[in-house]
Amino acid sequence: MDIPDIRVEKGHAEPEEVAAITAILLARAAARPADTTPAHRGRIKAGWRRLERENGFRAPHSWHG
Repeated sequence: MDIPDIRVEKGHAEPEEVAAITAILLARAAARPADTTPAHRGRIKAGWRRLERENGFRAPHSWHG
């Protein structure tokens, strides 16, 4: 294939510069932990409600919470 894996969008990079950034990217990819599943943080339930699933009219005194 003739398509390069890395392409410079703006400016001109020398082959040594492209090789250096490639080495850095490969080193970072190899250093990642095997389990990259993000830890769940925050709420399980959404903080908002869909209006079409609400039960009709809510009294003004109940709007605060």
